[in-house]
Amino acid sequence: MSFRDLRNFTEMMRALGYVRLISMENFRTPNFPLVAEILIWLVKRYEPQMDIPTDVDTESDRIFFIKAVAQFMATKAHIKVNTKRLYQADGYAVKEMLKITSVLYNAMKTKQMALEDRVEEDNNKFKFDLGSRISDLKVARQLASEVTSKGASLYDLLGKEVDLREMRTAAIARPLEINETEKALRAAIKEVLESVEKTKDMLSNVVSDETSLDAKIEKKKQELERNRKRLQTLQSVRPAFMDEYEKIEEDLHKQYDTYVEKFKNLCFLESQLEEYHRLEQERFEEAENTLRMMQHKLREEERDLMRSSLKDEDSDMDVPEDKGSDSDMEECRPSKPRPTRNGVMAGRGGRFIGNMQGGDSDETDDSEIDVDEDDEEDEEGEEEEESKDLEDDSLEGPVSRGSRPPRGGIRPPLLEESDNDF
Repeated sequence: MSFRDLRNFTEMMRALGYVRLISMENFRTPNFPLVAEILIWLVKRYEPQMDIPTDVDTESDRIFFIKAVAQFMATKAHIKVNTKRLYQADGYAVKEMLKITSVLYNAMKTKQMALEDRVEEDNNKFKFDLGSRISDLKVARQLASEVTSKGASLYDLLGKEVDLREMRTAAIARPLEINETEKALRAAIKEVLESVEKTKDMLSNVVSDETSLDAKIEKKKQELERNRKRLQTLQSVRPAFMDEYEKIEEDLHKQYDTYVEKFKNLCFLESQLEEYHRLEQERFEEAENTLRMMQHKLREEERDLMRSSLKDEDSDMDVPEDKGSDSDMEECRPSKPRPTRNGVMAGRGGRFIGNMQGGDSDETDDSEIDVDEDDEEDEEGEEEEESKDLEDDSLEGPVSRGSRPPRGGIRPPLLEESDNDF
């Protein structure tokens, strides 16, 4: 007995309308009078006209009462109860009585639900929702179409029944021929025997196959065992050259480490060399650019000097003559120093040799013209030599050019030759 069963029993009895209150403590000890009262009430509730003896004073009366109740429940309600547990009149009897009360309680609940459904139908009689009945309409249409198709097929079959009835009666009325029946039976028996033989052959083949498979399995097991033993022996035995192999492997690791280190160093040095070459190339380009700029500047300066000298010569040529003669002018004018062919140019580190007084003869004039022409030729030669020297310096680089002293020292400005000394 469980507490839940006892609680359900008391609640069901209260719901069924039992007049007496049933406590959970009533069935702690055997209480046969209460059990007999409950059983009589349940029987009367199930069948009011049933007559059951209510005398339970003696042992035989109690046994007869229990048997009568069990028989009634088995025949009328189809409920099988244990008479021994009912006779104990304790918690186990409650389990047996719970079977009867559960049936009555469920019947009462269904009746109440039916009444509630009827009330709901009465309330909803005038409330018709077409949306909820669409699925029912579809099912009804499908069933109607199936009914018509089945009725048509049934009508066709009933129309063929006249011919089929004659054929059926003729087949039933035809007497059976024993010879044909024997032949058919013998053929069936032969087929059965053949199938039995085939089955026996298959069984024998199965046995032989089983033995062969067992032999193969055993053979494979033996091979597996041998291979395992061989593997164990090979694992236990150390190879002959294993020590040398390990040493060589260690050396190989060391050589590989050194190789990696040298390779890294080589890559680093190559990158440094490329960077150095790049810087040298940039310096060389910068030096070339500076030399070109210097050459351009020197050429511009030389051109300016040449233009200024040409302008001075033109101005000397354009000087107006005075009333006096040339000879008077030459007598009054002091003579200027003139470089000779035998003299050394000041731009080359030498000095001019001559006197400060000029002659009055025509030879002096011719010598002046010759000296001017020689000066122009010397200046052109110096310009060509200087351009060659600058090209050589550009090829030698800025370092060698800076270290070498300039050829001829600092070049002095050209002497402006003019007859206008005033």
